[in-house]
Amino acid sequence: MNKGTVKFFNETKGFGFIVDAETGKEYFVHVTGLSDKITEKDEVSFDIEEGRKGLNAVNVKKI
Repeated sequence: MNKGTVKFFNETKGFGFIVDAETGKEYFVHVTGLSDKITEKDEVSFDIEEGRKGLNAVNVKKI
């Protein structure tokens, strides 16, 4: 399980980006991959999964 910070999340469109705390990489996150409601600057834990257009954050939970 990875840890990071929500860089951006648009509730209306249902997507955003999470920055991994260790690597600094950005991962796309879709509302379907959320376990908790998130907003910008939330600290989260997440798994990474291969999506249609690259790696996505899934099982996203606030910590």
